[in-house]
Amino acid sequence: MAWNKHAAALYARQNAGTSSQKRCGEFTRKAIRAGGVDIGNAPNAKDYGGNIERAGFRILGQGETLQEGDVVVIQPYDGGNPAGHMAIYDGTTWYSDFRQRDMWGGPGYRSARPSYKIYRKN
Repeated sequence: MAWNKHAAALYARQNAGTSSQKRCGEFTRKAIRAGGVDIGNAPNAKDYGGNIERAGFRILGQGETLQEGDVVVIQPYDGGNPAGHMAIYDGTTWYSDFRQRDMWGGPGYRSARPSYKIYRKN
């Protein structure tokens, strides 16, 4: 099945809660699968980068404009959740297991700004 970023974004919007359930990796993985791509499982959100690349996603370069279907994998920060964070963009809003205010998914990430990579499948 070909990648359908619209189906992935729709799944993310329809299944996101109002607050974090600490299941961002699971929800984002399921959204990607709803778009037709199986990225398999990883121990934590921070570990999905390799799976995403093996599924044919590429890492975005600096300054590239975000598009529907882009996926972010954020590494943990000192004092935060050691699992890191993962989310998918619908063209306007970032979603994981909840509708996010921005890519960071929480005040700790927003403040610490740990390393991250954004992925896109064309």
